[in-house]
Amino acid sequence: MTHHAFAMHAPLRSGIGPRRAPRVAIVHYWLVGMRGGERVLERLLRLYPEADIFTHVYAPDQVSDLIRARRVYTTFINRLPGAQRHYQKYLPLMPRALEELDLRGYDLVISSESGPAKGVITAPDAFHLCYCHSPMRYLWDHYHPYRVKAGWLARQMMPVMFHGLRQWDTSSAQRPDRIIANSAFIARRVRKAWGRDATVVHPPVDVALFSQAAIVRDRYLWVGQMTPYKRADLVVAAFNRLGLPLLMVGTGECAAEISARAGPNITIVEHLPFDELRRAYAECRALIFPAEEDFGLVPVEANASGRPVIAFGGGGAGETIIDGQTGLFFHDQSAEALIDAVERFEAWQPHFDPAAAVTNARRFAPEVFDAQIRAAVAEGIGGGLSEAFATAQFG
Repeated sequence: MTHHAFAMHAPLRSGIGPRRAPRVAIVHYWLVGMRGGERVLERLLRLYPEADIFTHVYAPDQVSDLIRARRVYTTFINRLPGAQRHYQKYLPLMPRALEELDLRGYDLVISSESGPAKGVITAPDAFHLCYCHSPMRYLWDHYHPYRVKAGWLARQMMPVMFHGLRQWDTSSAQRPDRIIANSAFIARRVRKAWGRDATVVHPPVDVALFSQAAIVRDRYLWVGQMTPYKRADLVVAAFNRLGLPLLMVGTGECAAEISARAGPNITIVEHLPFDELRRAYAECRALIFPAEEDFGLVPVEANASGRPVIAFGGGGAGETIIDGQTGLFFHDQSAEALIDAVERFEAWQPHFDPAAAVTNARRFAPEVFDAQIRAAVAEGIGGGLSEAFATAQFG
C-alpha cells in the first residue's frame, strides 16, 4: 500500500495512562528495484516488523513481498511526471521533500542513505540513526565521471545545482544522532564529505543460502550491473586476451557495448534464476570483481559458496576478502593488472582452501548485523524510551 506522507501523528508520549509501544520509521531513498540497499532495508524490517517506510519514489511491482506488505509513505516526488523511471532528475527537489515529511510520533527513525534520506526532521526526543551505504556519489567523489557522461543540458546545470546540494548534504548530515557506515571505506568518505565519525556495521549477507559444489568448472564468473564503475569493460578486455572461459551475468547501460566486444570464450546472460546463480557461484573457478565498491555483496556470496575471488584491492573488497587466503587482489584497474592477477591465481589456486572462504563469509551473516544494529539503538536511546524499547517485541 502507498500513502502520501503528510498525515498528523500522535505525540511521542503522554504522562498519563499506559505507555504505548515505540514507533519506528525507516526512511529509504527510493524503492524502484532490489539491490544491496533494499536487502539491508529488508533486514531492518525483520528487526522492526511494525516499522513504517518513507521514501521518495515507490514502484511496488519492483520490490519484494516483504516490502510491499508494509505501510509505505511517499514524498511529493512520487507524484511528479515520470518519477518512477526518472527519479534522479528530481534530485534538487528531494531535500525539500524530505523536510516536509511529518515524523512526529516516531521514537526511532532509521535513515537508509545512498540517495537523499537522512535530511528528515525528527522529534527532539526521537533517536535518528543513519545507516549510510554511501554519501551521494554523484555529489562527491564520482561527480566528474557522472558529469562527463551526462547530456549537454545536465552538464551545464550540474555545477550550479550540485554546489547547493553539497551544502545541504553536509548540513543535513548533522541531523542524525548517530551514523553507521557499511564499511570502513565508506566511513572514511563520511568523514571527508560530512565531517562526522561513523561506526562500521557491514551489511547482512544471507550466507546460509549458498553452499559448495561437488564439481568446480574451469569457467570464471563475473556478476553485476553493467554500469561504468563496475568495470565489466576491463574484464572483457582481459579475458579476450587470456582466452579463458568466462560467464558474465548482468545487464545495464553498458550491456550492448560489452556484448559487442566479448570474444567467443565469453558467455553473457542478463539474468539467472537464483538456484542457477547459486550453482554458478559454487562451480566457478573464481569470481572476478574489478569494481571499487562501497561494500560489495557478490564477493561474500562467492566465498560463502566456497570459491575464491580475484578482486580490485580498493573499496569494500579490502574488508571482505583476505588476500592470499580467500582470494587475490590486484591494485590497478587495468586489463594488464587483471591479467597478471589471473595468471598469479592459476599458480596459487592449488593452495586455496574452500573451508577458509566459507568461514570468512560467516563474518557477514545477518545475525551479526542484527546484533550490531540493536546495540547501536540501545546505546543511542535513553530514559523511558530505552525501557520501552527493551520491553517491546521487535523481530
